[in-house]
Amino acid sequence: MTNRFLFILLLSLFLAACSSQKIVPRNSAEQYFQEGEKFFDSKLYEEAIASWEKVRDSYYSPELNMLAELKIAEAYYRSERYEEAATAYGDFLKRHPNDSRVKDVLYRLGLSHYQQILSADRDQTSTRNALQVFEELLHRFPSYSQAEEAGHLIQRCRNRLAEAEVYVGHFYLKRGQYQAAINRLEKALADYPNYYHLDEAYFLLGKAYLQASEKEKAKDTFNQLFEQFPGSEYLIDAQKILAEEY
Repeated sequence: MTNRFLFILLLSLFLAACSSQKIVPRNSAEQYFQEGEKFFDSKLYEEAIASWEKVRDSYYSPELNMLAELKIAEAYYRSERYEEAATAYGDFLKRHPNDSRVKDVLYRLGLSHYQQILSADRDQTSTRNALQVFEELLHRFPSYSQAEEAGHLIQRCRNRLAEAEVYVGHFYLKRGQYQAAINRLEKALADYPNYYHLDEAYFLLGKAYLQASEKEKAKDTFNQLFEQFPGSEYLIDAQKILAEEY
């Protein structure tokens, strides 16, 4: 009686172990995929993700599993869960670096980072991530269908990074930390020559040079402001400063 009971117990444990590793049947995986499509079309993104996760974890069809991974990432993006979307797209690229859809995934990954960009006075990690991904996309796939749009987004990322440098430089200038201000403003001018408020950077840098007793550099910087931006809103203030100092 004891041996029979032990046999039944071992058999139950074996069957339970097998069931935990069971592969979802083909028809079930396809049903889950279609179910996810219906949820997605109805904008029920959480439900769609849950259905596609079952497909992704089914292990029966590599192609359908990959498609489910992409669908999950897209559902995260559509539901504005951009951090999860970036993670999902990034994981896809790590697992399938040679897939034919890499260029599209890179673009969506860049957008996922781009949507997380913060104002100039806050952390710019997402800006740098978006810039890196879009630059990689154009480097690897220069004729990509969305290359022009990616180029515009690259410039926007660079503008935000430049804006952040100018913001910090201005902050240091107001705090009387003139060398720190100079370092940031010089970096903005050197790294982002196409920044759309470059005249502000020149103006603030000229003021920082003056406060740091570097009058010749200040004069040269203000002259560059006059020459390059004859319509700048900062010209009058710059001229007043020069008249007082020289």
